[in-house]
Amino acid sequence: MARHEPNPSNLPEPLRLIIEARHHDPFEVLGRHELGDGKAVVRVFLPRAERVRLNGGQVELERLPGTDLFVWEGDASLVQGHYLIDWYDKQGRVHTRHDPYLFGPQLGDFDLHLFGEGRHWHVYRFLGAHQRCINDIDGFAFAVWAPSAERVSVVGEFNDWDGRAHPMRVRPGTGVWELFIPGLEAGQLYKFELRDQAGLPLVKIDPYGNAFQQRPETAAILQAPTQHQWRDAEWLETRAHHNWQEQPLSVYEVHLGSWQRSEDGDFLNYRDLAERLASYCQEMGFTHIELMPITEHPLDASWGYQATGYFAPTARFGAPDDFRFFVDHLHQHGIGVLLDWVPAHFPRDTTGLARFDGSALFEHADPRQGEHRDWGTLIFNYGRHEVKNFLLSSALYWLSEYHIDGLRVDAVASMLYLDYSRKEGEWIPNKYGGNENLDAVELLRQLNTVTHEQHPGSLMIAEESTSWPQVSRPTYLGGLGFSMKWNMGWMHDTLSYMEKDPIYRHYHHDLLTFGLLYAFTENFVLPFSHDEVVHGKRSMIDKMPGDAWQKFASLRLLYTFMFAYPGKKLLFQGCEFAQGKEWNFDQALDWYLLEREPHQGIKQIVADLNRLYRELPALYQVDFDSSGFEWIDCHDSSQSVLSFLRKSKNQRQIVAAAFNFTPVPRENYRIGVPRAGFYREAINSDGAVYGGSNVGNQGGVRSEALSWMGRENSIPIALPPLAGVIMVLEPDEAAPDESVPDESVIDESMTGESVTAESVTDQPPSLGAEVDEDAARDSGMPSTNAPSPEQPV
Repeated sequence: MARHEPNPSNLPEPLRLIIEARHHDPFEVLGRHELGDGKAVVRVFLPRAERVRLNGGQVELERLPGTDLFVWEGDASLVQGHYLIDWYDKQGRVHTRHDPYLFGPQLGDFDLHLFGEGRHWHVYRFLGAHQRCINDIDGFAFAVWAPSAERVSVVGEFNDWDGRAHPMRVRPGTGVWELFIPGLEAGQLYKFELRDQAGLPLVKIDPYGNAFQQRPETAAILQAPTQHQWRDAEWLETRAHHNWQEQPLSVYEVHLGSWQRSEDGDFLNYRDLAERLASYCQEMGFTHIELMPITEHPLDASWGYQATGYFAPTARFGAPDDFRFFVDHLHQHGIGVLLDWVPAHFPRDTTGLARFDGSALFEHADPRQGEHRDWGTLIFNYGRHEVKNFLLSSALYWLSEYHIDGLRVDAVASMLYLDYSRKEGEWIPNKYGGNENLDAVELLRQLNTVTHEQHPGSLMIAEESTSWPQVSRPTYLGGLGFSMKWNMGWMHDTLSYMEKDPIYRHYHHDLLTFGLLYAFTENFVLPFSHDEVVHGKRSMIDKMPGDAWQKFASLRLLYTFMFAYPGKKLLFQGCEFAQGKEWNFDQALDWYLLEREPHQGIKQIVADLNRLYRELPALYQVDFDSSGFEWIDCHDSSQSVLSFLRKSKNQRQIVAAAFNFTPVPRENYRIGVPRAGFYREAINSDGAVYGGSNVGNQGGVRSEALSWMGRENSIPIALPPLAGVIMVLEPDEAAPDESVPDESVIDESMTGESVTAESVTDQPPSLGAEVDEDAARDSGMPSTNAPSPEQPV
C-alpha cells in the first residue's frame, strides 16, 4: 500500500477526494468530460508518472502542483474515442495504456437487482475479476460488494499495489463497486484496497477470486477463460437420469495433500493425482471419491475447513484447469467426484472475509450469533441476501464450472442450532423464542432445491449429527432437501462396540441393533471418515482390541458388517489397508504397509466387498426403506452373533448375512431363511486370502426344511471367529419374479464396469478360500497369535 501525499488545500473538493483516495465515484472527475462549445477536459491520476501525454504526444497534460493529478483542457476533437495515455516514469521509460475512466458501467441493473434479492445463482459470473473485450479493447472487469466502504480500489503488480491508482465506482443502492481496467493480462496478481468509514485502509482478497497464490501469499490471479475441453458429456447425461437411490454408492474420502506425495515429499499435481486415483479407485471398486475441502485456504492444518477462496481450487496442487482435468479424468474412468464444502464458518484472517469492508459484512456483528468459539471462526449471516447469494452461487459454481457430482456440506448441525456449543446466555433465540436458526434452515432448503433443479442427479450430503427431523426429505414435505445424511449415530455406536473386548460385548449388543430403529428415517451414508482417525481417536486398526490377529480379523469383520448394512458407504483413505498410525495431514499415507500380508488382506477384502456390493442389488437397491432389510436374529447377545437379510426390489434377490463378534468359531450355527435353495457363500471375511483362519462353508449351504426362527427353512452355517459371512440365495426353481432382475445391470458409465445378471450368479463360489469342512474344524487357528477355540467369551 503506497503512501498518500498531502493535497493542496485550494483544490476543489472532488479533486481533493481523488488525491486522498476517498472519492466514491472517480468517474465524476477522471477521464474525459465535455465542457461545451467544443471543449473538453481530461484528468488522469498517475502516482508514478513524471509526464503524461495523449495519443502519441498530440496532447500533453499539466501536473497540478504538489499532486499526481494531470489535467488538460482544449479542443474536444483531439481526445475523441478511447484515446491512449503515454506516461513516463522517473527512469524516463514510456508506458502506454487506455484510460479506464472512459468505459461505462459494465454491470447490468437486472443482475444487481437479483443479487440484492439473493436470487442470482451465477453471481460469480460478474462479481470478481473477468476478462472482457470492450470496443475491441482487452482488459479485466472487476466488481466487489462492499457497501460500507468509503472507497474501493483495485491494486496489483500492475500499479505497484497503490490504492490511489485504480479507484472503482459504486453502483448506487447496491453496495457493488466496479471498474474495467484495459490492458491487463491473465496471470497478473491483484487484491482490493478498501477505505472504511473510519478512514482506515484495508487490503482484502477477492471473495469471488478464481485462483490464488500459494500460501502464505494471498493475492488472487487474473484468469483467462478456461482452455480445458471437457470430455465427460456422456457421464453428465447419464448422471442427469440416474436413480442414485437404487444404485451402489461407495465413497473413498481423500485428502489430496496426504494421500500420496512425490518421492521428495512434495505435493502432487491435480493431473498426477487424477491418474493415480482413477486407477486406484477402479482397482478397489469405489464408485466415487470425496475430496476434503480443496477450496483455497491459508492454513494446511485446517485441512481446508477454514476457506478463504470459495470460488477457487487451492493452488497447492495446480491451476484451475488442472483441477478441471482431474474431475474430467475421473469421470472418464467411471468415478464420480464429490467435494467437501464449508458454509458453516470462515476464518478471521484479516485479508479474507472477516470485517471485509470495515463492518460485519459476511458475518454477524453480535458474537453471540457471529462466532464459533470452539473453532475460532466466524459464522455467516445467512439472513443477509447478498451473503446467502454468495454461498448459493459458490455451491453452483463447483457443480457448473468443475462438473462436481455433489457436495458434502460440512457441520450442518452448527448451522441449524443457534445454541450450538454455547452456554446459556451466549446465544440469541429466534423470533419465536426457539434455538433453530431459521435463516440457515431457509438457506439449506434453497441450496438443495436450486442445486437439484440446476444439476439433476447431483448429490447433496449433510454431515449432521443431531436428531433434526427430515434432513434428507424433500423441502415440499417440510424437509431440508438433502439427498443423504451421514449416519453419525451408527458410526459412533458401531465403533464403540468394536473397541470393546469381545468378552464384554454381549453386554452391549444393543449398540449394534439400536441403529435399525431409525435406519430408514433418513437416506443414510455409513461414514468411517477422517474425523474418526485423528486427535487421539487412533487408527481403525488400532481401535480393534486384542492381539494382532484379532485386530485384523475384527477390522475385516467390521467392514463386512458395514457393506451388508443398509446405507451407502464411505471410507477414509488409509482405512482400506489398515493404516497403522493416526492420519497426519502433513505426510503421505504409509503405503509401505502393503508389503505385509495382513494389510494386503484388508485391502483385498475391501476391494472384494466393493465388487460384491456393486454386483448384488440386494445390497444397494433398497437402502432407504425397511422393505430391503429383515432381521433373522437380533437377540443372540449371549454369543454376540447377529444375522439379517438384505433384499432387492420385490425381493427378487435375497442375501443372508451373519456376523460373529467373538473369537470363538460357531460350527453348525443355524439361521432361519425365507426360501428354500442353495445359499452360496459370496464372501467370508475369515478366508485365507484375507489372512483369516479359513473356517468356511465349502462354497455354500443348501437349506433344510427345518423350521427355525419362525421360518420354514433354515441353514446350518460355519460361523468363523471374528468374522462375517454373506450368503446369496440361488433358488432351486426360480420363478420369473424370483430371479435376479434386469436392474442388476449396473450402468457402465457410472461405475466404470458393467456387471450383468449372469455375472452375479456365475461368480466363483466364494471370494474367500474354499476349505474342506473337517480339515477346517481340525486345523484350529493359523498361528500362535490366533485365538484358541476354547477361549471363553
